[in-house]
Parts: sequence; C-alpha cells; structure tokens
Amino acid sequence: MPSLDSVTLPLLPLTGGVVVPGMVVTIVVDDDEIAAALDAAQDAGSRLLLVPRIDGRYARVGTVAAVEQVDRTPDGRRGMLVRGLARAVVGTGVPGAGRALWVAADTVAEPDQPSERSLELAREYKAVVEGILERRGAGRRLAAAIAEIAEPGALADTAVYSPDLTLQRKVEVLETLDTSERLDKVLGWARETLAELGFKERIQADVTASMERGQREYLLRQQLAAIRKELGEDGDGDVAEGYRAKIADRQLPADVRAAVEREIGRLERMSEQSPEHGWIRTWLDWLTELPWGERTMDRLDLPEARAILDADHTGLDEVKDRIVEQLAVRKLRGERAARREQAGGDEPRPDAGTHADISGGRRAGAGAILALVGPPGVGKTSL
Repeated sequence: MPSLDSVTLPLLPLTGGVVVPGMVVTIVVDDDEIAAALDAAQDAGSRLLLVPRIDGRYARVGTVAAVEQVDRTPDGRRGMLVRGLARAVVGTGVPGAGRALWVAADTVAEPDQPSERSLELAREYKAVVEGILERRGAGRRLAAAIAEIAEPGALADTAVYSPDLTLQRKVEVLETLDTSERLDKVLGWARETLAELGFKERIQADVTASMERGQREYLLRQQLAAIRKELGEDGDGDVAEGYRAKIADRQLPADVRAAVEREIGRLERMSEQSPEHGWIRTWLDWLTELPWGERTMDRLDLPEARAILDADHTGLDEVKDRIVEQLAVRKLRGERAARREQAGGDEPRPDAGTHADISGGRRAGAGAILALVGPPGVGKTSL
C-alpha cells in the first residue's frame, strides 16, 4: 500500500479495544497517561496515534485519530470524542512537548481502486455476516448498513465490532495492511462463527424435538389411559407399566430391550379381545422371567446327576444314559481346557470347564440340543 506521509504524534495506548479508520469512540480521561496524550494533542493539530497495548507490548500498527470534542461524560468524568482517520505503522520514539510519549509513524492509505479479489471476498464476507446476523436475530437495519459498505477495506474493518473476536484477533485486523489479506482473514473467522452457530442450532433443535416428543407421548398416553378407562379396558395400562418396571433394572441387550418396548407398546394399543393380546403377554412373561445378566457355575457331578434321574423317574434308561453322556462330554471338555491352560503356563480359570474351551470351533459351554420324543405323560418335560 502507498505511504501517505510520515507524522509525529503523541501516542495514546489502548488496553481494552481497537480503533480502526472511520470508527468514532469516546475515551474517558481517567489516568495521567491519557491526560498527557490529550494535552499534547493540542500541539499536534488535535491528533493522536491510538495504539493497542496487550500484555505490555504495543501493536506494530496504530490509528491516526482526530480529537473532535472534549466534554464531560454522563457520569461527570472528562472524556474526548475521537475519530479514526488512517492506519499508521508505528516507528521510534521522538522528543515532544509535555509528558506524553511522542512517536514517528508512517500513515498507510487504502488503494483507490480495489482489486477483483478483494471485491469478490467482500461479497462473500457480506453473505456470511448476513447469515450470522440472521441466526442471531439481529435487526435488518444492521444487515442493511453492512450491505451498503462499498469499500472492501472498510468492510473488513467492521469485524472489530464483532463480540466473537478476541482482542488479539482485532489487533490482527488492524495490523493487516493488505486489503485482500485482511478480508480473507476476517472471512475465515466469520465462517467459523457461522458454523458454530449452525452447530448450536442443530443441538438446540434436537433437544427441543426430544422434549416435544416426550411431552407429546406423555399427553397421548394420558389420553389413551382415559379412553381405556371409559371403555373398561384400563387394566392394560397397569400391565404395561408393570412390564416396563420389570425390564428397567434388567441387563437386556439393546436389541432385546427395543423389541420388548415395541411389544409393550403394541399391548397398550391392543384390545383385550384380540387373539394377539394373550400371545404378547405370554411372550413378555417368558422373556422378563429369563435370568438376563446372571451367571451360575455348572455342577457336572455325574453320579449325583444319575442318582437324581433314577430317583425322579423309573425306567427310561436309554434317555438317562444319553443325558449323563452329554454331561460327561461337557466335563471332559472343561478338564481338557484346564490342562491346556496349565501347559501354556496360565492359571486355569475356575469356570474353565464351563465357558473357556474352544474345540472344533465350538465353546466348551455350548451344549448339544437333546430332543425327547414320546407320548404324553412319560416325563419329557420333567427330565
């Protein structure tokens, strides 16, 4: 960018903000440093060099500003109204009047003819900012004011008004002298803000939808209960809640729990006169009585098993032999698994015969299915 001229001005440090060209701000004269700079401005044509200071370090670029008015603020303190005029690269300190710090600086102007790239970036930046303002519910007047800014450099400088930018980023805007580079930088930050707002909107929408769905289901259940009560079918509501209470603390797999909830919902909607009503209740009774998540140790005591079979049933020797034979196979597999672990240097697990053995691609605990065939009353179920 072309340099306009070199100036020597009193420096006024800014510790909480950034002033860019075109910005009008009120600065409260509340310490000796500011008062000294204001007094020195009278010897510099009522001009100051406003330079941000972060952690004791001055920015390399400041803003030449004109002191337009000195008056009392509404709370009675002394204040001055200043207007930013141009960027200036801060140079070295020089002797000057009064107690203020005087520095030499080179002012920098925006180009008379903006480049095509800066114009393209300006159009895109306006669109992104419009999206941010729309999501935040800002007034159309603000969006219209930004849309009317024709100069790309001035448009990029509006980013310092954003509450989303940190002081460090605002200083970066001030220090970026090239218009296209400055626009590219603020456009990237604006896109980040827009994406974050969109993400927050999606989360809020999901939460709201979930709450509305829960409220709707609650109201529908209340209405359904009232209708069933009028029809004399209010018993199913209590039955359904009973099933829900049974599965609440059971360690059901996710797919099983989903299936149970689905059938409970069908039960609530179904009339007691429907043939499926009894089937669903039978299925739910059976499923909720299963010992989900519970484990037991197998007692593979063959003599005891044969003694129990002989005590409870007379005859049926072939069936008893087959049952004891199956128990013997399970026991042998467990013992073989234990020996294999000992040979490998590992301590055998207490349940080695029940769950650990892998033989022929099958677990040791995977028992065969025995089909008992015979006329009614011979003891198939009790066996």
